[in-house]
Amino acid sequence: MGEVVKRAYKYRFYPTPQQAEQLNRTFGCVRKVYNLALDARTRAWAVHGQHSTYVQSSAWLTEWKRTEELLFLNEVSSVPLQQALRHLQAGFAAFWGKRSRYPRFKSKRKSRASAEYTRSAFRWRDGQLTLAKMDAPLTIVWSRALPDGAEPSTVTVSRDAAGRWFVSLLVEDPTVTPLPPVDTAVGVDAGITSLLTLSTGEKITNPRHERADRRKLANAQRRLARKAKDSANRAKARLAVARIHARIGDRRRDHLHKLSTRLVRENQTVVIEDLSVRTMLRNHSLARAISDAAWTQLRSMIEYKAAWYGRTVIAVDRWHPSTKTCSACGRINTAMTLGVRAWTCPGCDAVHDRDVNAAKNILAAGLAER
Repeated sequence: MGEVVKRAYKYRFYPTPQQAEQLNRTFGCVRKVYNLALDARTRAWAVHGQHSTYVQSSAWLTEWKRTEELLFLNEVSSVPLQQALRHLQAGFAAFWGKRSRYPRFKSKRKSRASAEYTRSAFRWRDGQLTLAKMDAPLTIVWSRALPDGAEPSTVTVSRDAAGRWFVSLLVEDPTVTPLPPVDTAVGVDAGITSLLTLSTGEKITNPRHERADRRKLANAQRRLARKAKDSANRAKARLAVARIHARIGDRRRDHLHKLSTRLVRENQTVVIEDLSVRTMLRNHSLARAISDAAWTQLRSMIEYKAAWYGRTVIAVDRWHPSTKTCSACGRINTAMTLGVRAWTCPGCDAVHDRDVNAAKNILAAGLAER
């Protein structure tokens, strides 16, 4: 029997005023400790040329909590603070492994407000969750059931910009098992007019969630811009903007989950392009549409669901000329421009839809690499 999959179940919850105050204080302390540790590790390298470790930063945290100006760190559970140091260590490991940029400081306004609790910092009893430093359990809206007998190993509490509270429970999920093998493989070409074009010839329409609410969002942003700085009305207007963004994000995420699940369930092998979305976003005329399409998020969903269900994902090199190559004879049409949506191959007279042809070539290149 294979390894049991660990899966996070996310739920809304509604804290009491006392719980909200405690959690907001915890979020602030987590951010403070993360920034202090990042600053200390950066200075240790710049001044002494020393690589600091998680163990050293943990010792620094003990010292900080004894100082008069940082005594407030003792008012919250120590576990989320230690977890912040572990996340920073993971950020440095990714940087040293050339998988990401140098860790950046957390901003009160822009960074995600969250805190992570491991098993020693919460109590799970009879389906009720009580966090450290709290007397009462959280009021969670159980929108779906946890797997039978599931015991959370990690709990992450967060608050989004729209003021909504979420709790994410990491549990072992025995219901996630490999799907029966199938003989189908599909090539996927990402686009803007069509979110995805499949090698089967199917085109999946781009819902353009952001564009659907663009007028409402623009009006809310104009109202926000007219409000006096630090006023109560500005706080209300900022919340209105955040709620529109949250609605857009929720609808987009729901669509991508359904689409990625379908692709993984129906195909044994999914072949995609290894796109550099960050580079493509430098094209300011397309950046908004590319962000709305959320290709990176979709790829991530396809990859982790494929790992869950025993499927294979192959990423084809981004420089592969999938669009300009004839999928019938292999001839490369170097004269084709971006505006050409259909073309006839000069070599074999095959007529191609630009995106379907690209998807077929992506599939062929992926299967050849495999």
